[in-house]
Amino acid sequence: MADDLIEDFEHARRKAAEQLGITDKRQWPDNLEIQQQLLERQRLFGGAARQRECRALLEQALAAMQVFAPFQPRLVGAALAGTATYQQGFELQVFADSPEEVIWRLIDRKIPWSVDQGQFRYAGNQRLEHPILRFLAGMVPVQIVVLPIKARRNPPLDPVSNRPQRGASPRDLEDQLARDNPCQNAPINTH
Repeated sequence: MADDLIEDFEHARRKAAEQLGITDKRQWPDNLEIQQQLLERQRLFGGAARQRECRALLEQALAAMQVFAPFQPRLVGAALAGTATYQQGFELQVFADSPEEVIWRLIDRKIPWSVDQGQFRYAGNQRLEHPILRFLAGMVPVQIVVLPIKARRNPPLDPVSNRPQRGASPRDLEDQLARDNPCQNAPINTH
């Protein structure tokens, strides 16, 4: 995942198993084990440059969250876990009655964007599609998942933990950034 910038755990797991010749899926690591090893690798080999990159990414995420404050943004995914790179960017969840409300915010700020649809898993094996707005903040990719307001109480499942993805609020992120090294013990999942 680190070398090839693979973001999908299942793709990375299958590729590694194929390279190592491991066919017994019971021996494959789960997503949490993979994420913990990725964090450890970055800690060992990334050094100060990795810490600066992680802090800068969190600072950019906080700035974006302030722009989208009316939609109660939550930082989720690899940036929150401390594993994201500039090339991967960060992911926010926002809550709105309609995606157009968020799109108007982008238009008002003259931010070029594209829209896509993504499928998200929920408790009870339910799968729902939601709009994903993508844009660049400088050179950093930003992905905003527009969720219905009711999803605040029942968010999509985290692909790593398979538990509701609560993410981090702007206040949570400010607290994390106030630490000397906000990425050293970044929360893998905020529940």
